[in-house]
Amino acid sequence: MSDVSTVTSVTKPNIDAVTISVLWSSLVAITEEMGTALRNSAYSAAVREGDDFSTGLFDRHGRLIAQGNFTPGHLGAMPYVLENVEHYFPRKEMRPGDGFLLNDSQLGSGHFPDCFLVTPIFDGSVLIGYSVTIAHQVDVGGAAAGSQMVQGVSEAFQEGLRILPTRVMANYQFDDNVIRLILGNVRMPEIMLGDLTAQKNANLSGAQQFLDLYKRHGEEVFDGTVSIILERTEADMRERLLSLPQGSFSFDDYLDDAGPGTEPVCIAVDIEVRNGEIVLDFSRSSDQVDAAINSYINYTRAYSYFAIKVLTQATLPQNAGAISPIKIRSREGSFMNPCFPAPSGGRATVQVRIYEVINGALSKAVPNRVLAGFSHWSNPNIGGIDPNTGSPFVYYDLIMGGYGAMSCKDGAEAMAPVMNCANIPIEMHELTCPVRILRFGFITDSGGAGQYRGGCGIQKDVELLADKGKLTLLSDRHVFAPYGLEGGMPGGIGKTTLLRNGKPRELGSKEVMDLRRGDIVCFNTSGAGGHGDPSLRSPALIAQDIEEGYFSMELSESTYGKESLSLATNKD
Repeated sequence: MSDVSTVTSVTKPNIDAVTISVLWSSLVAITEEMGTALRNSAYSAAVREGDDFSTGLFDRHGRLIAQGNFTPGHLGAMPYVLENVEHYFPRKEMRPGDGFLLNDSQLGSGHFPDCFLVTPIFDGSVLIGYSVTIAHQVDVGGAAAGSQMVQGVSEAFQEGLRILPTRVMANYQFDDNVIRLILGNVRMPEIMLGDLTAQKNANLSGAQQFLDLYKRHGEEVFDGTVSIILERTEADMRERLLSLPQGSFSFDDYLDDAGPGTEPVCIAVDIEVRNGEIVLDFSRSSDQVDAAINSYINYTRAYSYFAIKVLTQATLPQNAGAISPIKIRSREGSFMNPCFPAPSGGRATVQVRIYEVINGALSKAVPNRVLAGFSHWSNPNIGGIDPNTGSPFVYYDLIMGGYGAMSCKDGAEAMAPVMNCANIPIEMHELTCPVRILRFGFITDSGGAGQYRGGCGIQKDVELLADKGKLTLLSDRHVFAPYGLEGGMPGGIGKTTLLRNGKPRELGSKEVMDLRRGDIVCFNTSGAGGHGDPSLRSPALIAQDIEEGYFSMELSESTYGKESLSLATNKD
């Protein structure tokens, strides 16, 4: 695969700063409006409530020029998605009104639920760009509802419907035959059709706005401005990389396992910062595994790009220029660059660790920019038949805990680590699925102590109201706690517990379990890591933690000492 991040040189006319600013702002606004249209017209809670989608625009050279502020795992893979679409459908074969669908793990963003829709944009018969959306479909078939089961899956062909780049639209309408084939292989066809239609409408809206902008400025000014933006962004990123301490940095961390009874998975990165470029090599990581959790290289790239952008300059434009100086490597057959047909449905759980190992390595270079380890989120799915409708249901959840502490502040609570999604409201789950949410709140004493503490974990207890269902778990940090930094303590580990007839059974972080009516699953995410020596924590902050329920009196005393606790509680 070629390096699609290379910035193509284009002849540039003299363009004033105001034009550059207006055109750039307009491009970003289009991607944000595409996202709003997609969110507001989607059928699934994953897209509508969880924000598990992304949008982007490319110019006629196939260069990424603007993206909405959505999910990094989608956005970092998007340039490679377009390259793969163009490989199957050369530009000369594209027509106005076409749309191309792709969800292949290796060619897309790492697992089948992520469906990319690519719409070429034409001015008359001339191709001038592309609008792209991606939405996480709540089910694309396979062994279990939600299509993210890790345990018991040994090859990609078990994971659901695989779509290589396919023309699904012509003359601005879906091809009924192709759509019929797709919907005949998923558990919730109405929901998937609704989300695909939302993607189509968002793409067409973005394409029309792109065309209007292009015609308003003209080809020469439009192309020239885009090239200026990309070149300046690349130069800025290289300057940021030059300002980092030059040298080599490494870090290792672990996933709990690849399913019950398996060994931990090592995620290791070696980083080289030299001469305005940065190379991230994951080759020391474990080999690919016979379970659906491998991270295909596009996914590894995506969160690597995101991490470097955050740790250099988060406000830089996200485009082909920003990613050009960042090189991602991993040996073929490794966990971070598996060979097809390695399964990967649960690869989402790897994203946090990708960021964390890069963050850990660069903590030695830029200690004031990094965070301690995140509270790892939980992404469970429960599938079955809804007794109220007689139709299949998929309970798809996103349970977000806390952020790791920084060198200057506590970790935030109940925020999505690195993926930019959201906790899905309880009301939507109870409205659309046969479940009852019995508890949703912070876990006291779960955040790692430090001069600044880590964010708390989240507990969410879900009762099944259907006769039966299949639970597929997707989480981590049940074994290896989120790390602290500079003397900060690790966060508390997570756990998942099944309550059946009042009797608890602890489950693995990626286990599969048959449920029955009345079963309660208690999801406890880990807490996040602390930063700095706990003895330096302000008594006022200790008192606030106790008052707000983040820390108990008992743990505060054992962690911070009687003297600090006495000052915090104004006791002699």
